[in-house]
Amino acid sequence: MESFNEELAAFNDGLWLYVVVPILAVLCIWFTIRSRAVQIRLIPDMFRAIVAKPPTAPGEKPVSSFQAFAISAAARIGTGNIVGVATAIALGGPGAVFWMWVMALVVGAASFVESTLAQLYKVRDGKDFRGGPAYYMERGLGKRWMGLLFAVVIIVTFSFVFNSVQANTISGAIGTSAEQILGETPAWLAPVVGALLVALVAAIIFGGLHRIAHTAQLLVPLMVVLYLGLGVLVVGLNVERVPEVVASILGHALGFQEFAAAGIGTAISQGVRRGMFSNEGGLGSAPNAAATATVSHPVKQGLVQTLGVYIDTLFVCSITAFIVLVSNPTYGENAGPTMTQEALQSSLGDWSLHVLTVILLLLAFTSVLGNYYYGEANVAFLTRRPAALTAFRVVFLVIAFLGSIGSVQLVWTLADTTMAVMALVNLAAIAPLSAIAFRLMRDFTAQRKQGLDPQFTRDKVPDLTGIECWEPQVPERTSVG
Repeated sequence: MESFNEELAAFNDGLWLYVVVPILAVLCIWFTIRSRAVQIRLIPDMFRAIVAKPPTAPGEKPVSSFQAFAISAAARIGTGNIVGVATAIALGGPGAVFWMWVMALVVGAASFVESTLAQLYKVRDGKDFRGGPAYYMERGLGKRWMGLLFAVVIIVTFSFVFNSVQANTISGAIGTSAEQILGETPAWLAPVVGALLVALVAAIIFGGLHRIAHTAQLLVPLMVVLYLGLGVLVVGLNVERVPEVVASILGHALGFQEFAAAGIGTAISQGVRRGMFSNEGGLGSAPNAAATATVSHPVKQGLVQTLGVYIDTLFVCSITAFIVLVSNPTYGENAGPTMTQEALQSSLGDWSLHVLTVILLLLAFTSVLGNYYYGEANVAFLTRRPAALTAFRVVFLVIAFLGSIGSVQLVWTLADTTMAVMALVNLAAIAPLSAIAFRLMRDFTAQRKQGLDPQFTRDKVPDLTGIECWEPQVPERTSVG
């Protein structure tokens, strides 16, 4: 098994460095040029869109822009922000952080395109909406087979692989704190944690989309503020090292300083891979959450989800990087999973380990919920049979329990492979469809220049097919006499 894991890891290195990274970079640069850097130019509109109230009729309770953002952030902001960033630094050196930043700024264009398309091609699900890459592959490209492939891959990647990783993180974090307090980790602890996790998750996911959205809306801001506060405290106590850390990040990224056996290629590969694992820009996952929002124009969710990329990478991932780098870390292949923990303990003392446990619990738990919803949206694409959704929920909960009590070293490696496949399928779809997203962007900006709150209806694009929602508003008739 160890030999297979090493061979798969070597395959992943080549797949990412020579296939995924170049394709992602070329497309994102092209999207940036075509959109005149929409991911930077419309930053003010991102903040306006995220706090906007959804257009709704009396008595309806739609999913707001912020709730859709919270669902995607629940999946985005997880162990990848702590363990993944530390692993990237351990393997790629400080320079990997720089390439995470670059990747976030550039990939924001891809995030804008995919989430705008998800809004345009969303479908009705009772009083709510569903959508995502599988839907715009079928409705926008007319390629249902491509949507089926993507739906299967995202279910395997997020609802099965990432689900077991997050469940294992919850169990491991509690076990680490228990060992610190008791001197050992009780054998019964992992199964009990797994059972409690299954019970909590079941209570939420069987409550439907709105219960998931409300839970994410409550927990996501809490965990982000708590973690950023802890990071700012660490950096503040080591503020004299910040200039040295920044110089180290830039020096290693651009090849001015050597880092062990890692060259610029390794730094770029690790930075982009871990960055995508964390912020999911261009991966095709966040559009599943973006499609749930009720907004007046598809571009609004494109902008909100781009803001999510920035918050994830430029804030949460960056604070992890500085926590690690101000503590003079020991690098190496096996150092990644413990680097953040050791950095906190060296700066703040043993009590910080328990605070990190609480943060990891919040991060991983909300990620489990986000990962579940991505799977649910795509199970609905595969089949509308209620029995299939029930079966999916049961399998999801079983995998969460098994992840809590098992080892996930191979699962982490497998995640790199399935994530690469997801990215390639999604990028192949949004490349030809991007022209539609930019067409909507021009309509949005034209209305903004007129001082209007942008509105969209499908009669504005009569040449496009496959659009189920966005009906023109019919004026109410008034009685005469």
